Amino acid sequence: MFNGMLLDTPLSAAERVDMIRLSRISGIGPVNFGKLLRKYGSAVAALENLPDRLARAGRKDFSPPPTRTAIETELAWLERNNGHVLFRSDPHYPTLLSHVPDAPPILYARGNIKQLSQPAIGIVGARNASAAGIRMAESLSAELAAHGFHVVSGLACGIDSAAHQAALHPCKTIAAIAGGLDAYYPRENELLQNAIAENGCILTEAPLGTMPQARHFPRRNRLIAGLGIGCIIVEAALYSGTLITARLAQDYNRTVFAVPGSPLDPRSRGGNLLLRNGAVLTEGAQDILSEISSDMPDYLPAPWTTQQQNLLGFQEKTIRWKGATTPPENAENDLDFVIQNIRPLLSVTSVTVDEVVSRCQFSVSDVLSALTELELGGVLEFVPGGRIALLPT
Repeated sequence: MFNGMLLDTPLSAAERVDMIRLSRISGIGPVNFGKLLRKYGSAVAALENLPDRLARAGRKDFSPPPTRTAIETELAWLERNNGHVLFRSDPHYPTLLSHVPDAPPILYARGNIKQLSQPAIGIVGARNASAAGIRMAESLSAELAAHGFHVVSGLACGIDSAAHQAALHPCKTIAAIAGGLDAYYPRENELLQNAIAENGCILTEAPLGTMPQARHFPRRNRLIAGLGIGCIIVEAALYSGTLITARLAQDYNRTVFAVPGSPLDPRSRGGNLLLRNGAVLTEGAQDILSEISSDMPDYLPAPWTTQQQNLLGFQEKTIRWKGATTPPENAENDLDFVIQNIRPLLSVTSVTVDEVVSRCQFSVSDVLSALTELELGGVLEFVPGGRIALLPT
């Protein structure tokens, strides 16, 4: 039986296959995945009911999930290549990551999965890193590994590669990647990726055969931010993917560290901005070690279920209709009517639930019911900070 985001009984082989199939449907994000399982009790039941639910939400681009045979072929590849599928119920699913609100329901790993729940810290930074930045990343990574931490990074060129290399020989590095386990990106890091698979762990939520695209990297960044008890920024331009990782780390209640740099170097502006906004100034590993503890259970953030209302930050209320359409007398019981009227208020730019409520005549409970229906239909997603946004079509 499904209980929250975890399963209290082991999954059978058939159930695991159906869970993977459900996760592959476009628009089924982590939170939506859990809601579908809670509603229907099993992945196979969710798969059977999903077409009607998507139609009700007005989504017409539904594509059938992969066949069981296709998933079984992928599982056979993983077995031959020291790969693993990790469900939220599995004991080796990363402990800290399991407590973030949008933790992936299914992960794919290659290597030593026991490392995934060991004390870890992220190190990320610029691809076009300076020699000084690379030297700093290597120094921090090596010393943290010597103190028992696993170093998490994104296997990009520059700072990421330096961090991985320095922690590789102690077998204390984890690479979060944007593509499938059978994809090499960037191509010049193929040898490094294979070495990490042998001496550390590669982790992704992308299926086999996925070649990284720009839209995949925020998910990769989410893994880096969620796996560690903190995140270190070594060189980052403004508006860079590195700053996205830092923001996610802050959203997940992780400590953000930043190495200061020259204001004349564009690669330092992102880190310096983080320092102005409260990041821990980092000139050496001791600045990190004095700030955090390797005792992860004491550092676990509160489960999302207890944070959700605080993050949403609104109170139950009813706001009178501001649009031209007059609701029917039984509008509060007409979910389709609520969906019809609040959907035009949404866009791919995220807004708070309170903003949606303030622009319609419905109560918070009505709006939440409609938003949940649209989310389960793969039309929108809840994003960190209690905000919602339409999924790109």
